[in-house]
Amino acid sequence: MAISKVWISLLLALTLHADNFDDAIAKHPFILVEFYAPWCGHCKSLAPEYEKAAQLLSKHDPAIVLAKVDANDEKNKPLAGKYEVQGFPTLKIFRNGGKNIQEYKGPREAEGIVEYLKKQVGPASKEIKAPEDATYLEDGKIHIVGVFTEFSGTEFTNFLELAEKLRSDYDFGHTVHANHLPRGDAAVERPLVRLFKPFDELVVDSKDFDVSALEKFIDASSTPKVVTFDKNPDNHPYLLKYFQSNAPKAMLFLNFSTGPFESFKSAYYGAVEEFSGKDVKFLIGDIEASQGAFQYFGLKEDQAPLILIQDSDSKKFLKEQVEAGQIVAWLKDYFDGKLTPFRKSEPIPEANNEPVKVVVADNIHDVVFKSGKNVLIEFYAPWCGHCKKLAPILDEAAATLQSEEDVVIAKIDATANDVPGEFDVQGYPTLYFVTPSGKKVSYEGGRTADEIVDYIKKNKETAGQAAAAATEKAAEPAATEPLKDEL
Repeated sequence: MAISKVWISLLLALTLHADNFDDAIAKHPFILVEFYAPWCGHCKSLAPEYEKAAQLLSKHDPAIVLAKVDANDEKNKPLAGKYEVQGFPTLKIFRNGGKNIQEYKGPREAEGIVEYLKKQVGPASKEIKAPEDATYLEDGKIHIVGVFTEFSGTEFTNFLELAEKLRSDYDFGHTVHANHLPRGDAAVERPLVRLFKPFDELVVDSKDFDVSALEKFIDASSTPKVVTFDKNPDNHPYLLKYFQSNAPKAMLFLNFSTGPFESFKSAYYGAVEEFSGKDVKFLIGDIEASQGAFQYFGLKEDQAPLILIQDSDSKKFLKEQVEAGQIVAWLKDYFDGKLTPFRKSEPIPEANNEPVKVVVADNIHDVVFKSGKNVLIEFYAPWCGHCKKLAPILDEAAATLQSEEDVVIAKIDATANDVPGEFDVQGYPTLYFVTPSGKKVSYEGGRTADEIVDYIKKNKETAGQAAAAATEKAAEPAATEPLKDEL
């Protein structure tokens, strides 16, 4: 009996692939798709919970369909690329025939998946008809409420469009009775959007109902002016949003339990207010809780108190042993463009005699782009199991190609060195092949020594080909600005 139940549940999560994916998405108005890899440990842990959730939701009205795609299968890799699958498992919600696609941001156990998805198929915004309908707005989470004179018109339509788009991130509500809301006022000028939050000013309003403007308002207002990096789990959602942002980030790291903390905090919050008009997000972090960030940025505890800025181009600027009174002046120097970037790099190896050459941030451009050679470079992490498995294979390939003077196989520890902006490294191992003329391609070939050797031999440039490519590039016309009429 137990076996039959397992088979029933297995049949309830649809198995999709390149041939039937589009038809399934078009057929179901709401479908959750898991992109997985058979070798992935997290995928294996999720599998029974996912199947149980599919079973629990099989009779839900309206229909909630769960599906899965083996993104490791060669024929399905174009699907994984199309939907920007960067790791496993990746879960995405497809609505309205795929017109609206959202990341699944809910729990990973069956009951949690069920409850999360039930909310996702209901109305994107719920009407608040009485004060008791609004008590949830004070639960310590972020909520967005539209206040209208009537549930029609452009403003209301735009609000619902935004609620549908952001429903997996926030709870939305709408009402014609502002006095039903906490701290509500019956005389408030409608329409407006009111955002409730458990930090800073607690309530903030916007009257701009352009969808793009509303989205920017919510994004800016739903993160504390200063995100706190400590061990309080209530701060974790804000930390995730902070580090996922592409905006420049300022980070002050120090020991929260020592005497100077309050003076640093006061000076830092003052600086945040002074530079509030700048496009930068601020964080204050406790050294004890921030060890992961220290490792990522290549920092050491004896540098603290320190302030670090990572800009939108991933350049980093560092002031170690900073004093509270220096914070404002240092930030001003950053905004004035007076600071020199800091780069995380291991020392350049004095001896580099192994078949696979060790590269670090301080010499990667010299080895990869300026050596005049064909370079296969691996970005790896020391703890990565797949990297450990690939290491002897790369050694074998490099040994086979040692007589090829125009070929280099190299590796760089991407956890101990900054990755240059020319490379997109989202997981480990990531491999790129770069030719002498500067042609750069992500290596997606086989993972045996013979396959790697064959790929390099087929795709490498000779000295003549590289020179021809360089000549052709030099002959390309320079980019010109479009003609403009000026008064």
